[in-house]
Amino acid sequence: MSRRTQDLLFTLFGDYMRARGSEIWVGSLIELMDCLGVSAQAVRSTLSRMARKNWLKTRQTGRNSYYSLTPESRAVLEEGSQRIFHPRKDPWDRQWYVLVYSIPENQRHLRARLRQRLVWMGFGLLNQATWIAPRDLRQEVEAMLDQLGIRPYVEAFHAEHLGFSSDQEIVKRCWNLNALNQGYAYFIDHHEREYQSLLEHPEWRTSCGDFTRRFNLVHDYRSLPYVDPNLPAELLPEGWLGDKAISLFQSYHDLLTDTAEAFVNSVLAKSPENHRAQ
Repeated sequence: MSRRTQDLLFTLFGDYMRARGSEIWVGSLIELMDCLGVSAQAVRSTLSRMARKNWLKTRQTGRNSYYSLTPESRAVLEEGSQRIFHPRKDPWDRQWYVLVYSIPENQRHLRARLRQRLVWMGFGLLNQATWIAPRDLRQEVEAMLDQLGIRPYVEAFHAEHLGFSSDQEIVKRCWNLNALNQGYAYFIDHHEREYQSLLEHPEWRTSCGDFTRRFNLVHDYRSLPYVDPNLPAELLPEGWLGDKAISLFQSYHDLLTDTAEAFVNSVLAKSPENHRAQ
């Protein structure tokens, strides 16, 4: 499956540059992306598009360009990092958090954005405009509604399911866990053997190789937490692979991190501004 250069750059900024909080020289970006088989021309043109869309800030010093995250893109990546590295596993109190909304037709574009954010937060669609989650997400919801400016059109409730179907049947109606479990199965199949091989043969590891492996690990995994509602254990189906995938991701990420970070630091050190500072 082909991967868009923009998606790869988002992964790079999210996994490496976000935590550093600094800008990066275009030459360093080109060298890092070369490990992933992306040409310099593709990197430069994609960076320009991302800057025009306000995903990246750009600074020009002579013939050298530097890129950094905008506040908007940083907020998105921070939220994504929280979901990827710190999944919620709260015990269930058997209460459902319910949202209903009625957004005017002249603001229907906000309806689509609301639905997208609700999925991201872990809500499932019970029927046309009723969404449920098995935990109290009041603070997150209030912040999101204020951001979109639609608080007057939404109501929230705490509810207990009294009948007439089972909680597991409700889950089947609201979330496509079968498709998500297939995604976890693919991730495990794709990365578990490589992880075990590196444990058995550490001599196979190189700086650029570990960087590439960690990059691919994060890039392949990151879409799964975006659609995983992090349901309590009581609501998960038999044969659920989410916990195994999370454990594999965290263990493999830890194995690769020191070498991958050292490689990135060595590439960043080649920035012209670093050499002038010396």
